[in-house]
Amino acid sequence: MAVKELKPMDEQEIEDIASDAVQSAISFVESEISEARIKSQRYFEGEVDIGEEDGRSKLVSTKVRDTIRAIKPSLMRVFLSTENPVEYVPTSQEDVENAEMATKYANYRFAELNGYRLLNDVIHDALVKKCGILKIWWEDNTEAETFSYSNVTEEEMTAIVNEPNVTVIEHTTEVTMEMDENGLEVEKPDHSLKISYKKEKGELKIEALPPEEFLVDRNAKTVEDAYVVAHRTDMRVSDLVQMGYDFEEISELSGLRAEDSFTDAEEFERQGYEQDDEETHQDLSMKKVAVTEAYMKMDKEGTGVAQMYRLLLAGGDNKLLECEPWGEIPFAVFEIDPEPHTFFGRSVADLIMTDQDSSTAMLRGLMDNVALTNSPRQGYVQGQVNVDDLMNNEIGALVRMKSPQALVDIATPFVAGQVLDAIQYMDMTVEAKTGVSKASQGLDPDALQNTSATAARLQAQQGSAQIEVMARNLAEGGMKRLFKLMLQLCVENSNDEAMMRLHGEFIPVDPRSWNTSMDISVNVGIGTGREEQRQVALNQALQMQMQIWANYGHANGLVTMTGIRNTLADLLAIAGVRNTDRYFNPMTQEQEQALIQQQQQAQAGQSQSPEADALLQAEQYKADKKAQTDMMKIQIDAQKAIAVDDRERDKMDQDLITDAAKILGEYGTKVDVEKIKGQQQEPRYPQESPAKAVTGGRF
Repeated sequence: MAVKELKPMDEQEIEDIASDAVQSAISFVESEISEARIKSQRYFEGEVDIGEEDGRSKLVSTKVRDTIRAIKPSLMRVFLSTENPVEYVPTSQEDVENAEMATKYANYRFAELNGYRLLNDVIHDALVKKCGILKIWWEDNTEAETFSYSNVTEEEMTAIVNEPNVTVIEHTTEVTMEMDENGLEVEKPDHSLKISYKKEKGELKIEALPPEEFLVDRNAKTVEDAYVVAHRTDMRVSDLVQMGYDFEEISELSGLRAEDSFTDAEEFERQGYEQDDEETHQDLSMKKVAVTEAYMKMDKEGTGVAQMYRLLLAGGDNKLLECEPWGEIPFAVFEIDPEPHTFFGRSVADLIMTDQDSSTAMLRGLMDNVALTNSPRQGYVQGQVNVDDLMNNEIGALVRMKSPQALVDIATPFVAGQVLDAIQYMDMTVEAKTGVSKASQGLDPDALQNTSATAARLQAQQGSAQIEVMARNLAEGGMKRLFKLMLQLCVENSNDEAMMRLHGEFIPVDPRSWNTSMDISVNVGIGTGREEQRQVALNQALQMQMQIWANYGHANGLVTMTGIRNTLADLLAIAGVRNTDRYFNPMTQEQEQALIQQQQQAQAGQSQSPEADALLQAEQYKADKKAQTDMMKIQIDAQKAIAVDDRERDKMDQDLITDAAKILGEYGTKVDVEKIKGQQQEPRYPQESPAKAVTGGRF
């Protein structure tokens, strides 16, 4: 077969390729994804797929909604409880200060763009509908300001009207006579102007997309490797005309996004109501048209190498409106349980929908059993009982019958107790799948009474571990990409300095100097236990820092004022104090070096005589010797502490095993507890003394 000659694509070829790719993505999402998302939304709203019987309980378990609402606060707290949820990590020494400033600016911009609502929306979509989508872009706007001038000379008027982006709205001239330097009378024109000055102003935009508006091809694994990624929505003709497109061309386009059947169904399930059909609207400017913003690679130039392009398609036939080269795809995908090697993972709703069916069936049986037990069925001898009286359920109502034996109660066994056990088992199943339990939420007051403290701690840790995995998936996926795109857009599109509000004051920042290749770190913290551990560690680190500084001074080579300041700031952050700069000013290396030099100069000025210098040297020698002795003591104490810590840690581990064995033993498992306790008492260092082991292995 002959090789096709490479050549640039014409507009029709581009339109055909893009239209086919978008239509294929629509078919994939509708056939494989939309139906599952519709079902998840139904179950979240309290629906089930099991049938109902007349005269029986129609109670529905709301496990999906209850579980998701229990998980969401924990996930939100992960990203909102710290001052800087996301930090930029410098790749070189020159990026240190810029990374810190970029971190503060990006988090400030995210909060300014209603970051709380954005996170709430994408986390909700990830929990219910497999994934949440954020779209990030830079929007260029043109602002027009009006200025008026009077008594303007000819030269001044020329300078004003020749300025770029200036349009003259009104212009009047008044001529007066005046004497020139030669004493001759000449005309002097005075101009009055009214102008419009257009100023280009761009701004960062972030939007949480409804899941049904996001398209991706079926072979995609990530946004980066997808053949086509698209945002498909409905826009009004007026909006497209404002973007620069021809009214006649746009108004003739037909086709709404809602014409996609599953898209319409998803939107209805999400909103709970159906929108009006506006196709017959008399005002054509308000007519809605389906618009698809697609990002895909193609060899448009005929070079043999595909490049990324942004394409704008409109109408049911996907008419091509734009095709321009592009860089990064402007979407960040948030998932709580990603499936390897595929784009769409699983939601919490996917995991527990069957449990909602089972719990609903058992709850309905329970309610029916209670009702039948409280109001048992009755049998009667035909012709011996007045049936109308029998059907009257009023309290104290009489039933006419011809003999005492004409009525017989049909007893219904009370099995609610067994059903409750089954329902509790289902609750345990949901807890195992999601990690959500009363113990992990800190809501069960009887947790420590019903079992040992160790078992309760294990249960809570196991629950929080699953939620931590969800948070980590959200952080490493969506949050990192979001802040990466934010940094790139701010650096590439900023024309001048920007202003950032920090602790009530506006300070200037210049994103143009920042490095877009900086690494990104997401601060994810789960639970109070870990925060407490971190607080203890930071307090110990602060004590050691202060001791080293006191003994060795600023020239210790290990601890700096900046390091001490950072420790103090982290301690405040753990306590929930966000504005740490209000209490401890940030300090650069230059500032710290300047303070050290001032201190050295002051100390040098205090030396006034050889005798004083000799005395000072002697005192310094004594201080150095004392510092060495103190440092050795610190090392010895540290070694002892490590040995004690190791023994205590081993004891805690053995206690943990013992308690776990007791718990398992309650269910029939025999465990040799005495053997475990005996192992606890064995020496840790059988071959050598503890002191030798510590000093030889630790230092």
